[in-house]
Amino acid sequence: MGNVLYPAPVLRRGPRREEPLANPGSFDELHRKCKEVFPQQMEGVKLIVNKALSSHFQVSHTIHMSTIGQSNYHLNATYVGDQQTSPTEAFPTLIGDIDTAGSLNAQALLLLAERIRTKAVFQTQQSRFMTWQFDAEYRGEDYTATLTLGNPDLISESVIVVAHFLQSMTSRLVLGGEMVYHRRPGEEGAIVTLAGKYTALKWVATLNLGYGGAHASYYHRANDQIQVGVEFEANTRLQDTSFAFGYQLTLPQASMVFKGFLDSNWCVGAVLEKKLPPLPVTLALGAFLNHWKNRFHCGFSIIVG
Repeated sequence: MGNVLYPAPVLRRGPRREEPLANPGSFDELHRKCKEVFPQQMEGVKLIVNKALSSHFQVSHTIHMSTIGQSNYHLNATYVGDQQTSPTEAFPTLIGDIDTAGSLNAQALLLLAERIRTKAVFQTQQSRFMTWQFDAEYRGEDYTATLTLGNPDLISESVIVVAHFLQSMTSRLVLGGEMVYHRRPGEEGAIVTLAGKYTALKWVATLNLGYGGAHASYYHRANDQIQVGVEFEANTRLQDTSFAFGYQLTLPQASMVFKGFLDSNWCVGAVLEKKLPPLPVTLALGAFLNHWKNRFHCGFSIIVG
């Protein structure tokens, strides 16, 4: 008998399983990557002493001697609970800050359920309440929904309501929107803003576009040492536009971080931070110049702890 040839079996591959989309985070953090590149304004001399009293409780003392405003002292206390949802988040978190004038800024962050977190913010100026705000945020598998209630007053019938929603469309693209509704005696209105964010391997582009204007930012990480950011803002109500360019240079071997910026209002500024290991001390020196208004100010700060 001759040999009988049978057809080779065909291996069929099952459909590829798509990876689940990640949570897009909070709406307020859409432009965070770009904003972290820009230096913070500094003026006068500031001394900050941080002291951890336990694994949950920390206090800090801040003395600020200003040349253009009033000098002051701030006492800050922070309590962090045991419910840790990420390396940078733990619940409950209680933060309080009070200065020599009696002004208080307090925040409370609570985790009501696995996906529901709330925040309450209270601000006073001496003996007068200025802000009271309540946030509720739900974080799904691939979306985030937030509702904010600001300065509710039943007597004068005034309130500010802000609703946010973000949805991960792909592993790189996030789309969402914001609606701001305000009401007070004789005035009522709402503004809707659309938002989008695209995250690539080394850059992030974000855009907010609505009736009130536009806010666009671009962040690029060239390498481990150099990061740059560009911001564009347009306000239709004020008929004003602004453009800013910032950069950050990190020198880990020298324990130094240098940040600088330049904007369309003829403002330039830079901040140099230097850590002094093994001491828990950080020195910061900053200078800012407004060519248009012919104003210059500089600052120096020491952070211990």
